[in-house]
Amino acid sequence: MSKDYGLDLHCRLILEEYREMVPVLERLKEVVLDIIRKDIADKGLMVTATEGRVKTEGSLAGKLELKGSKYATSEDITDLVGVRVVTFYSDDVDKIAAMAANLFDVDRDNSVDKRKMHQLDSFGYNSLHYICRLPASRYSDPDCPQLNEIRFEIQIRTALQHVWATLNHDSGYKSGVEIPKDYLRAINRLAGLLELADEQICRLRTDITDYRRRIQALVADGKLEEVALDSETFKSYLAMRPFDALNYRIAAINQAEIQDVSLQKYLPLLRSLGMNTLGDVDKMVTSCQEDAYRLATFQLGATDLDIITSTVAPQNLCIVYILRTGGGRPGLQKMFDLVNGESPANEILAEMLYKQAEELKII
Repeated sequence: MSKDYGLDLHCRLILEEYREMVPVLERLKEVVLDIIRKDIADKGLMVTATEGRVKTEGSLAGKLELKGSKYATSEDITDLVGVRVVTFYSDDVDKIAAMAANLFDVDRDNSVDKRKMHQLDSFGYNSLHYICRLPASRYSDPDCPQLNEIRFEIQIRTALQHVWATLNHDSGYKSGVEIPKDYLRAINRLAGLLELADEQICRLRTDITDYRRRIQALVADGKLEEVALDSETFKSYLAMRPFDALNYRIAAINQAEIQDVSLQKYLPLLRSLGMNTLGDVDKMVTSCQEDAYRLATFQLGATDLDIITSTVAPQNLCIVYILRTGGGRPGLQKMFDLVNGESPANEILAEMLYKQAEELKII
């Protein structure tokens, strides 16, 4: 015998309709989730979660007990199927909303943007709720036309808004139990902090994006002396392939093939050599390349190596720079310790290269 939860006849009939609908509701949830997840992936959007649920019988009974007279049939209840998309950034909420509006038929009259419902001096639950239907043009099954008739809810919020919603729910803030004013004040302070954090995180992402664009523009315009040397700017510099010309010259010594490897490990070395801007690095490339080529010729001329890595040019450039600036054998050993990791062999290699440089009168 089905549980009636102490509801009146009207609400019990709605509950019975729901019980018969559950298999369809479960299928609708999966179809909607699949469509959303695929579109998010296709658009390259980053979200922290996409999840869905069919309203439990107990939850529906509680809703009917409170406001069952509001609904004529189960079709009037718009959140029997709920889907939630949680984003990292607040401006991505609107991107997901635009995506959802393109995928589904949105009932604007019954949809709610709770972000716009606060007074100037209030904080709290922020989320965008769309009430939707699945258009037949997106997905249909002749054997299950209800899939295109049942309304469902999509909630879109940020991760911090999700945290707030969970805390708010768990605190029993809206349970009808009177909360002491001190606790209410703490809840509101927390809500304000989370809202501020959301804004600042979004602003920081925008600032970082603008910074990257400025750096790329300066690098593209050749204004390297205005660009501080760091991990991000060094990537932009490497994208210009500044060591290719010297690598090609060195490879031609033995008609060798060049194997591309990451040069990012040279950043700590360049900074340890006192280089503060990309302009400093570029000056080294220009001023040291002839001696670097001579040194590479001395090293490779007596070998039959037919494969070299793209580190050959930056390594020989740094060797020449270190020797020219008085770093000597200790400077060379430090270079190999930074680039390759500390090893007793680095001292031997530094001694050998120092003697080669002396022989070529590079020092």
